Amino acid sequence: MSATDRPVIFRNGLVLTMDDAHTVLPGADVLVVGDRIAEVGVVLAAPDDALEIDATDGILMPGMVDTHRHMWQTAMRGYGADWTLTQYFVWYYLESGKLFRPEDVYAGNLLGAIEAIDAGVTTTVDWSHGLQTPDHADAAVDALEAVPGRFVLAYGNIQQGPWEWAASPEFRDFHRRRIDGGKLAGFQMAFDVTGDPAFPERAAFEVAREVGAAVTTHAGVWGATNDDGIRLMHEGGFMTPSTVYVHAATLTHDSYNRIAATGGSVSVSTESEQSAGQGYPPTWQLRHHDIPVSLSMDTSVWWSGDLFSAMRSTLGADRSREHLEAHAKQDTITHCHLRAEQVVEWATRGGARALGMDSAIGALTPGRQADIVLIKNDASPVMFPILNPHGHVVFQAQRGDVHTVLVGGRVVKRNGHLVDVDLAAARARVASTVDHLRETMGEQAWQRGMNPDVPETAILENPYQYTEWDAGSAQWKH
Repeated sequence: MSATDRPVIFRNGLVLTMDDAHTVLPGADVLVVGDRIAEVGVVLAAPDDALEIDATDGILMPGMVDTHRHMWQTAMRGYGADWTLTQYFVWYYLESGKLFRPEDVYAGNLLGAIEAIDAGVTTTVDWSHGLQTPDHADAAVDALEAVPGRFVLAYGNIQQGPWEWAASPEFRDFHRRRIDGGKLAGFQMAFDVTGDPAFPERAAFEVAREVGAAVTTHAGVWGATNDDGIRLMHEGGFMTPSTVYVHAATLTHDSYNRIAATGGSVSVSTESEQSAGQGYPPTWQLRHHDIPVSLSMDTSVWWSGDLFSAMRSTLGADRSREHLEAHAKQDTITHCHLRAEQVVEWATRGGARALGMDSAIGALTPGRQADIVLIKNDASPVMFPILNPHGHVVFQAQRGDVHTVLVGGRVVKRNGHLVDVDLAAARARVASTVDHLRETMGEQAWQRGMNPDVPETAILENPYQYTEWDAGSAQWKH
């Protein structure tokens, strides 16, 4: 990651440092020299050649961190808007996911990476479980390296068991060629544990341990992964502080206790859990067990690719559950436990901690990497007044309000426009992928996949209907 040739100074912004004290500095400056934050304060001196960015009436915050995004699926944006998780599994795992070529993985990753930095998500985990061959894996990395963001590849392959692909010489060769000494911000291995008593996933965990890779796994997903998987991981000694459990929505207290005791964290994808059916978004449980939380958006085949939506939906789901639990006891919640400030932390420091990068990113403090987002939109009536800055980020701001983004000191978006990004080329690649899939599947299958049947709704008998229509007299009868 190369820094800009010039220092950068943000002037007169409302700075959410997200330091340990969550310090908020009104009317403050942030000075960037090279790839790092040099100073944060009021009326800072800056080098004569510094690029000055006016942050007046804006919010400066750390770059957001998404810990679970299937970027290869971005080319299918919105296609599965009406899917359940079952339909997703059938389409990607059993049927059409096999049709993705390396160039299609490249197209999805390229667009997904561009989308992330455009929305102020400066670090993204590419939960890349479409890597059917080494060529697919190379294409995924090529795309990530083509975009000036910070990316972690989480290597996976839904067409094989993890004990197969992880133990293959091709995987080891890929890791040697592209990960050791590569340009990516990090590397994980992505696979799920089904709960099979034979625990075949052990082989993949052992490979992860040998290559020094963290494991990220879909845990606590209704009908797919459960407490047996957590127990097997724990008994095998494979639950570590670097393990990221995605969703974790349907686990028992015992499993949550195991995660907490071993120092792992949970990546919550609230829009996904609410819509697809993994289980109720679990932050209300995670808070009780003191389990660290990060946020993610999962996949653009359904949902929005920004963390503003993730923060907003997460806060709403947690509060909704808190009220629901109280109402079931004939009680009333008068003070919400989860606050906007905490959700902003999950979107920044929470992700940094989950990835082992807390000393480098996730906060605006001197010495950290200069991953910075300026939220400012003078043309929007929503961007004033800014009274509660954390609440404003969660409930008022959106991706269109992302004015400027720096990644490692490099300006990747300024004045609302991406810098040095060929969006037209990305659009053309995605169009080619869509054409390939549509033609290969056939139009009927394409339409059927996008428009699943709507189950019939049974209308209950209403005992309070005291009138009926007499067609003969065209009058109501009483």
